[in-house]
Amino acid sequence: MSKLLAIDVGNTNTVFALVQGGEAIAQWRASTSSQRTADEYAVWLHQLMQMEGHELSDISRCIISTVVPQSLFHVRNLARRHLSVDPFIVEASSIPGVPVRIPNPSEVGADRLVTAAGAFAHYGGPLIVVDSGTATTFDIIAEDGGFEGGVISPGINLSMQALHDAAARLPRIAIEKPVKIIGTSTVGAMQSGIFWGYVGLIEGLIARIQEEHGASLKVVATGGVSSLFEGVTSSIDHFDPELTIKGLIEICNRLS
Repeated sequence: MSKLLAIDVGNTNTVFALVQGGEAIAQWRASTSSQRTADEYAVWLHQLMQMEGHELSDISRCIISTVVPQSLFHVRNLARRHLSVDPFIVEASSIPGVPVRIPNPSEVGADRLVTAAGAFAHYGGPLIVVDSGTATTFDIIAEDGGFEGGVISPGINLSMQALHDAAARLPRIAIEKPVKIIGTSTVGAMQSGIFWGYVGLIEGLIARIQEEHGASLKVVATGGVSSLFEGVTSSIDHFDPELTIKGLIEICNRLS
């Protein structure tokens, strides 16, 4: 059976998902670099696929979502030169079933709309999608799946890096849930501020969005660090780290 290659190019990582029968059967991550060529991607992907019993020749379709324009040239060439397929490039104006209801639809990152498509397909609407990546975004999806706007704040890793860079005596720390809120060491105080500060950010913004929207919204969390907050807040109804890939699969299904 032919397979789909779904590529999500984020600011920090690029995810390659091999899809068969509407389900992702394998995933690989690489750090995002606008300097990595199509040939380099092909060698890397070929080796990883072979390790799991797949071949590049198995791929008959490709879909690409990117928020890094400089990388698009290389991943598009990967599909055309090494997979012999013309990829579908996700753009704000080309996503079936996701009307964008803001004044300038082109301002919305493709990743946010892809995630909106995945969230609506699996959870329905209306809802809030909290995506914790390089930025933490809160996107509002209407009852019919339309994108109605949202909130963008710095991501937890970005905030932690900024704290380390701006204060000479503050060390680089790992993100983890501290035992106590009140830290009794520099590292403990930083971990508490970062972790519980973001829990407060998430809970506060969700509450304000719910109040302003005037209707009950389901809340779905996704992204690289969203699992850190599972079990510590009742503001999030579902945790689903695969929403972007699910969104790419859903878009392909709608195009078929």
